[in-house]
Amino acid sequence: MKSYKQLLLANKAWSMELKEENPNFFSRQVAGQQPEFLWIGCSDSRVNPEQMTMTPPGGMFIHRNIANLVNEDDLNLMSVLQYAVAVLKVKHIIICGHYGCGGIAAAYDGQVDGPVDQWLDNARQVKQDHAQEIEKAGDRDAQVNRFVEVNVRDQLVRLVRTKTVQDAFAAGQPLALHGWVYDLRDGILKPVMEIDANTSIEEIGKPERVLV
Repeated sequence: MKSYKQLLLANKAWSMELKEENPNFFSRQVAGQQPEFLWIGCSDSRVNPEQMTMTPPGGMFIHRNIANLVNEDDLNLMSVLQYAVAVLKVKHIIICGHYGCGGIAAAYDGQVDGPVDQWLDNARQVKQDHAQEIEKAGDRDAQVNRFVEVNVRDQLVRLVRTKTVQDAFAAGQPLALHGWVYDLRDGILKPVMEIDANTSIEEIGKPERVLV
């Protein structure tokens, strides 16, 4: 059987199982969504945010891109962010990278072209800004993984400076930002950094603000 047909069969089995457990499951889904979390993660097929956190449908608003980057000119991400914060009123935004990230490795090695090359400009800037910290990590794989961590930190800093997040803080809206890294080797999420309305912008990014 072709693999895409297996997906359709699995979908039917999933739907039947949910309806058997809760006959009102899908009617409640149609009524609307009230997610508590916005997840900004990598597009890597091995990183499934709902599965790894056991979050049921409706609990998480999700945006994914290569290397979990926050680009202010990315209308897709900025629209997701605005809708999640201003309309859905999510209480937490999570930026999650992962060790062994192909996008970060490509930014590290520099052997990439086309649209991906342009997309990774942000990540290359992170590498340049934290060159000494990354180089101290050890061998090439250790350096890439440290690059993953500092990238999450810097993307969180970019995120907190957006107008959407600053407007929410100014309005007293409950909102906290979290930077995590997922370890493919054991499936564990590692907290890297946290920011909320009480965090001084001037202190963001300093060593004492970093959990790693």
